Amino acid sequence: MAYPRASRINEEVKKVISSTIRTDLKDPRIASMTSIVDVDVTRDLSFVTVYISVLGSDKEQRETLEALKKASGYLRREIGRKIKLRIVPEVIFKMDTSIQKSFEIFEKLSKYREANEINSSEENEENTDKSNE
Repeated sequence: MAYPRASRINEEVKKVISSTIRTDLKDPRIASMTSIVDVDVTRDLSFVTVYISVLGSDKEQRETLEALKKASGYLRREIGRKIKLRIVPEVIFKMDTSIQKSFEIFEKLSKYREANEINSSEENEENTDKSNE
């Protein structure tokens, strides 16, 4: 069951965190291609899990996640300053690999399609050779 208040808070927290990361955080470890995929606030508003996606190498992903974890206190303070809540949730960052997994699946499907096209073209050539005889 979806809780309308929690979903509204999710969206507001997502806006605050994304704008703060983009404008206020000056940590060089945070990759420029960092995006917030999803935000999930617990029902009691004590925790917010932020799922991020980083376009880059594994090293850039680890460094970005580490830098954001270090800045979680600052981000929590910004959430409390910009959103009027009785309890300001503790920020937890997690890496979202769904985009990366979708690229891997797409690559596998492309290879599979290419292999099938090659096999079908070879079969067509064999069939035309037999029909010409």
